[in-house]
Amino acid sequence: MRRSVRLAVAAAVLTLAAGSAPLVVAEKPNRVVAIARAILDGQKQSRWDGGAIPYVWGGGHGSLPGPSLGTCQGYHGSIRPCPADTTLGLDCSGLTRWVYQLAFKRDVLGGGNTDDHLRRLRRVPAKAARPGDLVFYGKVRKRTVRTHHVGIYIGGGKMINALRTGTTIRTDRVTVLPDLAGYYRYED
Repeated sequence: MRRSVRLAVAAAVLTLAAGSAPLVVAEKPNRVVAIARAILDGQKQSRWDGGAIPYVWGGGHGSLPGPSLGTCQGYHGSIRPCPADTTLGLDCSGLTRWVYQLAFKRDVLGGGNTDDHLRRLRRVPAKAARPGDLVFYGKVRKRTVRTHHVGIYIGGGKMINALRTGTTIRTDRVTVLPDLAGYYRYED
């Protein structure tokens, strides 16, 4: 029997067998990751009409989560003059706050910076990290927390994040920065 005929017969047998077997429904996609990917792809979201969202120092820290003008206070970026107070966008913790608010239907991370957000989460071992967890960078010790960056883990050693001035929301490897502090999970 020719190879193409064998393949057609095998496909027909599998189709018939699948019709009599119960269907396995794929696990519902992780809502946090789905929202982060939609934002990465420039899809319209609450408080954003669509398109690429720029990184903005202090962006996303208004009274409501979502893109906002940033601030030049504390800005140390290489782009001069500081573009934050004239650019609508998000910084790293502003992005994670907004994505979590959209996913959980309330502002679960609240205002503040990466240190404040980390304190509202539970640390998980790297081997137990799953898509939707947050990846923090900096130093976390028993009595002190000094973080400077956060991203949304999407699996495969990658995250969606707002990295720095001059970039837009993007995907990076979790090794993009040298001081990974750990993976953290929100438990509703």
